Amino acid sequence: MVTIKGIDPKMIANNLEPSEPTHPGELLKEEIEYRGISQKKLAKEIGISYKVLNDILNCRRPITTNTALLVEAALGIPAHILTGLQMDYNMQTAKKDKSFMERLANIRKIAAVL
Repeated sequence: MVTIKGIDPKMIANNLEPSEPTHPGELLKEEIEYRGISQKKLAKEIGISYKVLNDILNCRRPITTNTALLVEAALGIPAHILTGLQMDYNMQTAKKDKSFMERLANIRKIAAVL
């Protein structure tokens, strides 16, 4: 987190989180549409089912490390970019889960006394 004396850290652009996290499927979907590649063709090329690829592209399924490497081989998009987006998406989604955040707060209270 970036801090500047006298400025609320929440007001510094580098500290802001997007209101909606970006799923790697969004990036991939735009990329294959731009390149004019069909989902069926890409799925066949990388050796995964159309359903799995479609679920990733429509943000219903996470991209795995293996799938990210397959996409990298086929499209040249670095796998670490895709897996990094997935991790950021997972973290932001978890932070929006109120019951999970309450659970974390309770654990932190307990841990502070230990």
